[in-house]
Amino acid sequence: MRAAWYADEAAFARVLADLIADEIRRIRPGGSAPPPPWPAHMALDETGFGLDSLERYTVAAAIAEMLQLHESSVIDALPAARQFGQWCALAAEGLAQADTHLTFRTSGSTGTPKPCRHALHTLETEADALADYIGPRRRVLLAVPGHHIYGFIFGVLLPPRLGATGTEDIRQLSPLALEGRLQAGDLIVSHPAHWALVDRFCPQLPADVVGITSTAPCPDALADALIAKGLARLIQIYGSSETAGVGWRDAAGAAFELMPHWRRTGHDTHAGDPVLCQSSADGTTVQAVLQDVLEWLPDRRRHFRLAGRRDEAVQVAGVNVFPARVRAVLLEHPRVEACAVRRMSTGEGERLKAFIVPRAGAAAAALLPELEAWARERLSALECPRGWTFGDRLPMDERGKLADWSIAPPVR
Repeated sequence: MRAAWYADEAAFARVLADLIADEIRRIRPGGSAPPPPWPAHMALDETGFGLDSLERYTVAAAIAEMLQLHESSVIDALPAARQFGQWCALAAEGLAQADTHLTFRTSGSTGTPKPCRHALHTLETEADALADYIGPRRRVLLAVPGHHIYGFIFGVLLPPRLGATGTEDIRQLSPLALEGRLQAGDLIVSHPAHWALVDRFCPQLPADVVGITSTAPCPDALADALIAKGLARLIQIYGSSETAGVGWRDAAGAAFELMPHWRRTGHDTHAGDPVLCQSSADGTTVQAVLQDVLEWLPDRRRHFRLAGRRDEAVQVAGVNVFPARVRAVLLEHPRVEACAVRRMSTGEGERLKAFIVPRAGAAAAALLPELEAWARERLSALECPRGWTFGDRLPMDERGKLADWSIAPPVR
């Protein structure tokens, strides 16, 4: 019988550290926590993290939410903790009383971040399937945060199932430094933005190094380039915070295959979307409708291709508008290289905002009035962004997914 996942103190501390650092960034936009690893005696007050009483309560609530500690007796003691080690100890004590579910939050790349609750046994079922698919590995090198669903599955549940002797956080390593650390038998768990840096700055990769990429689609050209540099396999995982992993593939351009614990039910929603069913080793099943449009291969009910995301409406002045449609209109402007559109954050307003990457030679200050006129001619009043931000690249978080941004238009 395997030990409880939180019995690995180093892995457990890494998950909590990533969760705490993320929550501090959320409540202090532009701020950050001291760089980990943190000693157990790291103070939560101004001599350490600098958290006031309300911030400490907020972070404690985030810990309780992720680990579902409301089902344990430690829930009232969390806000009173004074050191990082006390939070770790209380959390482990609570999990020892009830360790059946975990909650992960979406990145918010398509809207407001939301909590996604998962039964631990379904995550363990996925880790078992991944271990069979990947095969034994010596070490697991992680470029994803441990409190994200992929970071938890690949960085906590998967390594012991692979027979790995250890894990290492490589998020702070430069690509050249990473290349010098790699050894045969390593598994790199990363995302497309990080893999693009590896491709750009690493001339060659050692033999028998396997990679996993998730959190966002991996361009076929990037996957092929990494194999050409010596990567033994690049396993692409399709899924989300809502579903965890759903499918996988080994080759760029190939169809995805449903993981063994997923199947089509044979029933569709009224909109014609296929309903999938996720099974666990204990016999429980969960149904899900995916947020992407899937193109199923003929006569192969377990193989599919991605055919784009479903448009997700947001409410503006009580009316449904679709940021994906607004983005498509803005991308038609000849001086726009890339853009992102989303509803304004709390405190910014109640309308849409846009982040624009101008094409080379286009000055942001001059482009703004052009875009405002362009939008007015092609979109309804409620669809027109009211906040504009310009930059040389779209804002991305540490998982390589679109991040929120503050409204900062150019000076007119």
